[in-house]
Amino acid sequence: RTAYEAGMFRAFQACHTALMPNGCLVMVFAHKHPDAWEALVSAMIRAGFVVDASWPIQTERTARTRSLSSAALSSSVWLVCKKRLETAQAGWDNRVLEEMRSKIHDRLRAFWDAGIRGPDFVWAATGPALEAYSKHPVVKKANEPSRLMEVSEFLRHVRRIVVDFVVGRVLSKNGEGEIVSGLDDVTIYYLLHRYDFGFRDAPIGACILYAQSCGLSDRALTDTYEIIVRTGGRADEEEEEDGEASEGEEPEEEGTGSKVKLRNWQQRRHPSLGASIGGRPAPMIDQLHRLMHLWKAGDVQKVDTYLDDHGIRPNALFHQLIQALIELARRDYQSDECTILEIISNHVAARG
Repeated sequence: RTAYEAGMFRAFQACHTALMPNGCLVMVFAHKHPDAWEALVSAMIRAGFVVDASWPIQTERTARTRSLSSAALSSSVWLVCKKRLETAQAGWDNRVLEEMRSKIHDRLRAFWDAGIRGPDFVWAATGPALEAYSKHPVVKKANEPSRLMEVSEFLRHVRRIVVDFVVGRVLSKNGEGEIVSGLDDVTIYYLLHRYDFGFRDAPIGACILYAQSCGLSDRALTDTYEIIVRTGGRADEEEEEDGEASEGEEPEEEGTGSKVKLRNWQQRRHPSLGASIGGRPAPMIDQLHRLMHLWKAGDVQKVDTYLDDHGIRPNALFHQLIQALIELARRDYQSDECTILEIISNHVAARG
């Protein structure tokens, strides 16, 4: 990796030397992994370039062989770069992040209105975000002037803003929703996956991209949280036709295919579902699925106790989550899920 980054820097440095003061350098880049973007941005800034404009352009055929079994993207990001002014000074992280947020929102709306969806949307925002960061040779931390905000930290801020934007659109029924804050990573991933793929088979590559954007790993989603399950191979016979495991049944062996599927609420029957772990509250989607199981069992008293113990009643974000899942359940023709969600929503509202 060190040799690769050094070689990339030398290539950009040669471009910088050959370029006229008012010239432009256009780079086309597409990669699923954050480390690749980190290497690109680090080398570009060290060589003296600043991102002046960027666009995501669909350059790949989605049905090609590589995209069927990997995390390959269907779009590439085109970065238009110029020479950074020699008088440019070091930036401060709080100001850079504020400028990035103010600029990226307009670009995200434009990308969304243009029909860009899925993992391509997450990574397309990297270009616009770099405009604020790359204009400085280095970016210092305001609270710790002796330390720098590294490229990896900056890109984590960018990806979180992007996924929050998408989830905000989901929670507001694809309207002008605000950037949401307060949702946990697992619930954000669930909404992203559910919105794009429903309960259909989804390519593992796209799910890895979403997981990375949420600060998670696909292994954690399959093993720790049991949100998704691999399909294909041995997974063809993994679930019963009714989609619900029998009492006391051992978990099925994980599939070997290149696709994954979101587990529905009936398939998430782990005894600790919705319980706090290490003093931390359970993911909000786990809490909701726990409530659905309790309601289906007919124990309203346990439902009320769970609502009170976890402080769910006054949580406006929880109500938004229920309404968003009701809309998705209608879209996916999940009538049983929709009915239980509507009953729980009415019950919580009636209890105040």
